[in-house]
Order: sequence, then structure tokens, then C-alpha cells
Amino acid sequence: MPRPTDGSFAASLRPRDPKLPGPPEFATVEEERRHRREQLAIAFRIFGKFGYGEHLAGHITVRDPELLDHFWVNPLGRSFSRIRVSDLILVNAEGLVVHGDAPVNKAAFAIHSQLHHARPDIVAAAHSHSLHGKALAALGQPLLPITQDACLFFEDNVVVPDFQGIVYDPAEGARIAKQLGSMSTAILANHGLLTVGRSVEEAATLYVQAERAAQVQLIAAAAGELRPIDPEVARFTYNQTGLQGQNWRGFLPLREEILHEQPDVLH
Repeated sequence: MPRPTDGSFAASLRPRDPKLPGPPEFATVEEERRHRREQLAIAFRIFGKFGYGEHLAGHITVRDPELLDHFWVNPLGRSFSRIRVSDLILVNAEGLVVHGDAPVNKAAFAIHSQLHHARPDIVAAAHSHSLHGKALAALGQPLLPITQDACLFFEDNVVVPDFQGIVYDPAEGARIAKQLGSMSTAILANHGLLTVGRSVEEAATLYVQAERAAQVQLIAAAAGELRPIDPEVARFTYNQTGLQGQNWRGFLPLREEILHEQPDVLH
């Protein structure tokens, strides 16, 4: 039987349908630039927290909201775990640093400049040499729909074959962009993972999810035969997860942890 109640709490209840927030809108380009830089710095802290750093490799970029052929990126030689908003550098269409005093990773320019040029819809791109992404890339395998989470990449990831060495030549960056096509995720053969998105939040979340999906796929393949989800069900699940703003919203808990643990990131 229900316990007796004075009804005060029950009387205060009202049915609701709360929603998670969506991407913000901005009154000025300066506000949008600041937001993009803040999310970029936070994304680097996330990569650092998850151990995605490897020597001097790895970069995330975000297109400047005003100078559309310029992008913000991490300075070469800085730990992901220490990057702040004020450390980010701005690179122009020729690969020259126009804001900030640190050098740019040549591979970052060669890859990201071509991605941003080929895909006007790309606001941000993420690439690093994370462990499981490299292992999957060494096998030359795509991400397969073997779990609900991996369906996020169903028919939206591609293997870019034929490793050509460190990507210092923009022509190689253009080849990667062409192979990526309209997809969100690439497995660069013998290299690592690459993700793109309409925001830093989306590109970074996709990268974290891709790295985890690669890890699960490798573990499952080592344990036995993979059993991919039926294509129709995988496609349905992709439409449930990949196209409903979940990639952007998936950044929210990651950002919350960083802002709680590392508030200096916004300096």
C-alpha cells in the first residue's frame, strides 16, 4: 500500500519533457570565435586525458568563423594535457602562423587545409595516433557494425589505402580528402583515425567513439568470429544515433569533466 503523504511534494509535480541543449547561436563573430577556441582547447584536454598523445603527432583544427580559409590548431610540441585557449595558433591558407608565436605541425596543415578546402561543411577535424586506431589502421580494416555504438559509423567510415609516409605534401592531404568524400570518419592505412564534423564538439566526440569502437572490434576479433549487425538494423540505428545531434551532445559530459578538473583550460 502507498505510504501516507501530506501531498505537498506530489502536488508540486508537473509532467515535463526536458531536452538536452543544442549548438549555441552567437550575436557576433567574436563570440563565435571565442566559443570555437574554447571547445578546441577542451577537446585537446580530452585527448590528453584519454592518452591520445603520441610524440609530436596529433592535431585538431577548427575553421575560423570569419576567415574561412584560416583554422585554429594546437602549437607543435605542446602536450594535449596542457593546452589552453591562449596557446592556440591561427594558420592561414598558405600554412603560415598569423596569430600566436609557436610553429604549426606541417602534417596538420597538409591534411586539414585540404579537408577544409574540399568540404565547406567541415568546421572541425581531428586526427591523432591513438593506440587502437593505429592497430585497426595497421590491419586496413573499416569500423564494422558489431555493437550498437559502432553503428554510429555504419556506411560513414572509409579506409584510405596506400600509406605514403608522413603527410607533409598538401597533395596527399587532397588524396585523403577525396577518399573521405562525404563521410565523417577515415581509417588512414598504417597511420590512424581521422574524424570531421560541423563543430569541434562533433569531430572530437566522433574521434573518441571511433577509438573505442576500434578497441572493441580488435578485442572481439581476437576472441572469436565477428557477428555484424544486420545492415538494415545497422542503418536504422545509425539514423537514430548519428543524425540526431548526438555527436554534438556527446561532448557535454566530456567537457563537464574537463571544466571541473582543469578549469585553467579556458585561460
